[in-house]
Amino acid sequence: MQNVDLRKAAWRKSSYSAGDAGECIEVAPGFPDLVPVRDSKDPDGPALVFRASAWEAFVAAVREGDFPT
Repeated sequence: MQNVDLRKAAWRKSSYSAGDAGECIEVAPGFPDLVPVRDSKDPDGPALVFRASAWEAFVAAVREGDFPT
């Protein structure tokens, strides 16, 4: 995957985040076929960039309970 310039990304926190509990992720919409994800506690840190199809499969697996808590 090519490098993605995230300097002007409009990050938004997950609607399921626990407020200020520090257990939040943020995603940046507006990147066709890609989903940039970062840790909200480290906004200047690294971000992971997933193909949209892979991110959708991950979210579906979480919703289905495929990962133990």
